[in-house]
Amino acid sequence: MLTEEVKTAYDNFYTNSDVAWRMLGAKYKAQNIVEVCKGLKPKKVLEVGAGDGSILHFLNEWHFAPELYALEIAQSGVDLIKDRNLPSLKEAQTFDGYKIPYQDNTFDLIILAHVLEHVEHERILIRELKRVAKYIVVEVPKDYRFDVDKRMKHFLDYGHINMYTPTLLRFLLQSEGLEILADKISMTATETVKFNEFVNRKAARTFTKSLKIELEYRIKKTLGNLLGRKKQEQFANAYTVLTQKSDQDLQIF
Repeated sequence: MLTEEVKTAYDNFYTNSDVAWRMLGAKYKAQNIVEVCKGLKPKKVLEVGAGDGSILHFLNEWHFAPELYALEIAQSGVDLIKDRNLPSLKEAQTFDGYKIPYQDNTFDLIILAHVLEHVEHERILIRELKRVAKYIVVEVPKDYRFDVDKRMKHFLDYGHINMYTPTLLRFLLQSEGLEILADKISMTATETVKFNEFVNRKAARTFTKSLKIELEYRIKKTLGNLLGRKKQEQFANAYTVLTQKSDQDLQIF
């Protein structure tokens, strides 16, 4: 169960005025979810750790599922989700970070987007997700880089206490009895990089800086396509995976 200090920290997070930034990031997260779920026709979808409802906004707009539900640890996040008045949203409520307040197999699909890196006991949460849904989509940032330990304060300031690569996430999910059905490696879109550079960081917007951002993205994309999966994973900024409960439960604890 989460401490009051953690809940308060996230309450404060959702009262910040960076709505445009969260919506921009959410658009691409929602696109990744839709892409890996291609072919699925879920009716009841739960987002766990739904934040301010930015991802749900796009899923509602794109008619991803007729019934959307949300769980969030921060009351301020739940309030913002409800304020969106999404037609597909059936319920939004707080939870303690681990215990899902629904019966077994209530949902067709659970979404866990940029949450797992914040979770102290990730296997406990994953087992709860398995209990209430057949399919689970997980997206994590690919924070890991060489010498990442030297940037510990940077990541802890964002609440990132776990590091994942695509390989490590697949190992975690499969060792908890989840079968990988589809996945996607993605780099941060250039419009998001530019927003972060010129709006969040307030750097001067110049043609040279904009061109550098565009070229870096295109070079990495081209090298990834030429050199294959390992190079794509190296350049990735996020990893999205669709799983389902497998017949053989490989849970190790």
